[in-house]
Amino acid sequence: MAIAAGMGPRRLSQCNLAAWPDRVWELLDKVVLSHIKACRAVDEIFMEAKAEAVKNPADAALRRCVEEVQEECDAPRKPGDQAWLHESSGSAFRNGGAHVVAAILSLLALAPMVKLASGDGGHDYRMALKKSILYFEAQRSGTLPPDQRVTWRESSGLFDGKANGVDLVGGYYDAGDNVKFGLPMAFTVTMMAWSILEYGKQMASAGELQNAMEAVKWGTDYFIKAHPEPDVLYGEVGDGDTDHSCWQRPEDMTTSRQAFRVDPQNPGSDLAGETAAAMAAASMIFRTTYPGYANLLLEHSKQLFQFADKYRGKYDSSITVARNYYGSFSGYGDELLWAAAWLFEATEDRFYLEYLATNGDALGGTGWSINQFGWDVKYPGVQVLAAKFLLQGRAGEHADALQRYRQNAEFFVCSCVGKGAVNVPRTPGGVMYHQRWNNLQFVTSASFLLTVYADYATVTGRGAVRCPAGAAQPFEILAFVKSQVNYILGDNPRGTSYMVGYGLNYPRQVHHRGASIVSIKTDPSFVNCHEGYSSWYGKQAGNPNLLEGAIVGGPDEYDDFADERNNYEQTEAATYNSAPLLGVLARLAGACGGLDEYHQSLPEVAANHTLRPSHRHHHGSEHLEIEQNVTRTWASKRRTYYRYSVTVTNRSRKTVRGLHLGISELNGRLWGLHKARYGYVPQKWLPALRPGRSLRFGYVQPGPPANVWVTGYKLV
Repeated sequence: MAIAAGMGPRRLSQCNLAAWPDRVWELLDKVVLSHIKACRAVDEIFMEAKAEAVKNPADAALRRCVEEVQEECDAPRKPGDQAWLHESSGSAFRNGGAHVVAAILSLLALAPMVKLASGDGGHDYRMALKKSILYFEAQRSGTLPPDQRVTWRESSGLFDGKANGVDLVGGYYDAGDNVKFGLPMAFTVTMMAWSILEYGKQMASAGELQNAMEAVKWGTDYFIKAHPEPDVLYGEVGDGDTDHSCWQRPEDMTTSRQAFRVDPQNPGSDLAGETAAAMAAASMIFRTTYPGYANLLLEHSKQLFQFADKYRGKYDSSITVARNYYGSFSGYGDELLWAAAWLFEATEDRFYLEYLATNGDALGGTGWSINQFGWDVKYPGVQVLAAKFLLQGRAGEHADALQRYRQNAEFFVCSCVGKGAVNVPRTPGGVMYHQRWNNLQFVTSASFLLTVYADYATVTGRGAVRCPAGAAQPFEILAFVKSQVNYILGDNPRGTSYMVGYGLNYPRQVHHRGASIVSIKTDPSFVNCHEGYSSWYGKQAGNPNLLEGAIVGGPDEYDDFADERNNYEQTEAATYNSAPLLGVLARLAGACGGLDEYHQSLPEVAANHTLRPSHRHHHGSEHLEIEQNVTRTWASKRRTYYRYSVTVTNRSRKTVRGLHLGISELNGRLWGLHKARYGYVPQKWLPALRPGRSLRFGYVQPGPPANVWVTGYKLV
């Protein structure tokens, strides 16, 4: 949430909010609960609030704080004005009159954080934010600027693109290697830009807004170079195979720097769509300070979206060297919708909103209900943005379509906070768990979506998210986010901070070429591929250079972690781990000391288990029906076994393609489906389900049936 109408942490920091008596909060709550849309209607409430404030000797400034809120209401301003950007950027309200109560709501959004405070948990979120932004300077490729703050790095990749006749110097290395992968880089920039759009004021208060904007611009400068023609986009420099056979500082690179591109003959809709989203989102943060640059980014974004939509195809079918590293498992439908959503946010052009609404079925935006969000699968992000448009009253005639997006966004929220029909498993220590390899990427990205959704719900007066296991209040969602961030920063069974350089106990042997080899500024002697492995990779000592602010892959499902350089699944950091966290840390740092501990208990979820839906035998979706039946039982070795037959029927009037099913609590053999990245899929001979047709599969296990649900599908 970008705090609207100029009411933000800088002014609230003058108020000892923890000292406000309950009666003041109760009175201010009336503003939301009675849905008052004009400040003149709350004069009586404020007068009573100020009277209560005078009675409180604990804070002499309390009355002034209440008066400031009222002054914000009285101050004239244009609809959609956003103080920190001085423009309508897409993060402020655009529906008529919403700005009138925005100042009050921005204060009320902080209420549960302060009223229930018992301390800040010992974490310095402002410092963590500073370190997180600093990390991106360690990942820079190209000619480093004079004000480079990570001083152990030097310029690298200075001839990138030369062999292809194009300048591709710049950009970011994705993780611990020296390859520039376009898809995760673009997602990284999109999430950094979104973080600034929502929480730029808090970043400014922390003194980090300029650094964050420069981090975005480092990426967008590269994307401009990588898009030399309307229908050409370079999506990779270097390749993972040759790079992974070599352990070198980026300054010493001798590996291949071949560049790979997508074009009409070799399409890459996912890559082009994500890059379009990044440039559209970034254009908004430069609109005031650098309008010419913002216009340039927007023009590139529009061209890339048109290219992505006109010449459809997965980028890893064209840039095949990316497939083993950043394969496009979710396809390109999510990126096309993602790009359209960001272009609507940046331009207010209804063409893009109509695209989002009318292509939701065919491209999966309304059919996918998934609890992962990251560089590959963007559906939850699209759904949250669409829900935002709906909540802000910008949907118009497309309200019904956006409502279906919103339902899936709330599936994501409920699943993450433990109140869904299907929940994200958690480790015994309480962090969300999806996979062993770089699990924290999903924790940081989910934390960002949860934060913005809770803020959207608060500011629009939407309130609680209705979940199968009970309502999820915004303060509960934010409390859960804080628990995830605190886990990353060290509140976990190991007492390990998974942000490098934060706290006392953090990973020392990060899987990172540049950090693990002595700085070229300290020892300029050339380090070849094999010497890097023999002398540095296997060295049983901490890295000579601190990769400050990096978020490593993190612990396994039991909260265990091995700080070893060759344990790349856990000790390698990546840019897309940190990018979503920028916004969350800014939100925490700007909330009067952070989202303090709540007296309300968080929803409990048993580690590595999901809650079962109330109608587990018929848990499908709006268009798909799932039915489970027992077809045979028998006893063996004092156990009773059941053969279950599962039927999935298409009840819509369109053909279902790209069907993905989720299955949990499966303890036996399954046949009739294939395991895929995001669940289970039908066998290749059944690529589609026509209206009225069914898919059948079966499994055998002792005890109750497995939990089967629809993860995603497209209607064509």
